[in-house]
Amino acid sequence: MTDLSPPNSVVLNSEQIMGLLPHRYPFALVDRVVEHEPGKRAVAIKNVTLNEPQFQGHFPDRPLMPGVLIVEAMAQVGGLIVTQMPDLPKGLFVFAGIDRVRFRRPVVPGDQLIITCELLSLKRKRFGKISGVATVDDQLVCSGDLMFSLVD
Repeated sequence: MTDLSPPNSVVLNSEQIMGLLPHRYPFALVDRVVEHEPGKRAVAIKNVTLNEPQFQGHFPDRPLMPGVLIVEAMAQVGGLIVTQMPDLPKGLFVFAGIDRVRFRRPVVPGDQLIITCELLSLKRKRFGKISGVATVDDQLVCSGDLMFSLVD
């Protein structure tokens, strides 16, 4: 099933995302999904705003989105890929590894982070790997592979 939605249309809104992911403020890092192929790929948006708590200390005179939060946002998009797969057991999927992550440019308040993730593999319905790319204004911000595991 290919999504034929026009660009920037909402496939999943913030309320629907909250129904699929366990993350809540201040760790809910996906504002909306604009493309989604359950079990395959997703494209989502994270609007970066100055009132987010990390900017109080990172850094007071030059607010930059921490790289770990960019990677976490990518992982949450990856989570949206697998949460709607009917044959997977229910439970909490968590990081199992992070490979080849690179940061290319800073992300600052006012940026709109576009996150594209693709499921690379799924083993025994418990372990998986996604490839993620984050961009701002069509410029690469971050890329890498993220592994996840089901926690009993």
